[in-house]
Amino acid sequence: MKGINIGLVGAGNIGQRHIMAIDQVEETRLMAIADPSNGAHQQASARDIPCYKSAQQMLEREALDAVIIATPTARHYDDVSLCISAGCKYILVEKPIAASDLEATNITRQAEQAGCTVLVAHQRRYYPCAAKAKELIETGAIGTLIGVTGQWNCRKDEPYYAPEWRRKTEAGPILTNLIHEIDLLRFICGEIKLVSAHLNRVDQGFEKEDAVAVTMQFENQAVGTFLLSDRTPSPWSWEFALGENLALPKTGQNAVRFLGSKGALEFPNLVLWQHSEPSGHWQNELLPQPIETEFIDAYIAQITHLVEVVQGKAAPLITAHDASLSLKATIAVARAAEAGHQIKL
Repeated sequence: MKGINIGLVGAGNIGQRHIMAIDQVEETRLMAIADPSNGAHQQASARDIPCYKSAQQMLEREALDAVIIATPTARHYDDVSLCISAGCKYILVEKPIAASDLEATNITRQAEQAGCTVLVAHQRRYYPCAAKAKELIETGAIGTLIGVTGQWNCRKDEPYYAPEWRRKTEAGPILTNLIHEIDLLRFICGEIKLVSAHLNRVDQGFEKEDAVAVTMQFENQAVGTFLLSDRTPSPWSWEFALGENLALPKTGQNAVRFLGSKGALEFPNLVLWQHSEPSGHWQNELLPQPIETEFIDAYIAQITHLVEVVQGKAAPLITAHDASLSLKATIAVARAAEAGHQIKL
């Protein structure tokens, strides 16, 4: 099988995660890195591959089948546009696809005009528990979906905020963390049509927010709430629930609950709660049914999927247009909080 030659733009924390995944997929080869940092050059030297100071240099000198963009959000638009204009046919860009609705729309348009396939790294969609939750809700396991409630709360370490760019709105928890939750809610529950929100900046005094509380309504009339903060110690987040990130402690505590007319579903460690009889009510016992799904390395699954797309064996799981809708809903949260009124999508 022909191998896929990959170039990486940005070798920071998330870039390292992509490198780890590339190393685990036989059909892929990391051919070059574009990153001006000393650490990136040292890593490239150890791997006996070139490290360029810019993506432009890498694209001019390397024959690549695909490019992964793992730079800060504020750079996504320029980096993706550069790759498209250089003739790249397959690009995997970290979430969010861009820092604004307009940038996301332009990326989608540019890619379509150039015949370029842009995939977006919302890696949580690759987890079997996400697909199973979607299946259970769509097949009526909890009846009519009425509501959803969730949270993502933790206290990030102080060195995390050392780079100035991580103190900006573009790197705040709404665009960095809530977008994951919004993307999964769209995937599992359907499109969001209305959002309202309140946020605060009471702890750090940075441009980025400390916490945000969101209410939303989906096109299927279900309603939802979500609370998010990167300044509050808690056991309730996706990462803590699944143990996805080895650097973070696993608690196993679920952070999201889907509520229907005939039952409820905890997520991401799936537990289906139902009455023993279809006509059950609050005076009857609710019985929990754990539903096991395979725990995978979503980054490996993502790179494997990239290979299949390049080889023409699969269609992109998360397209630029799809990711743009997740970005639009996420940005609407920030806009609703700042404006003080509900926003219709």
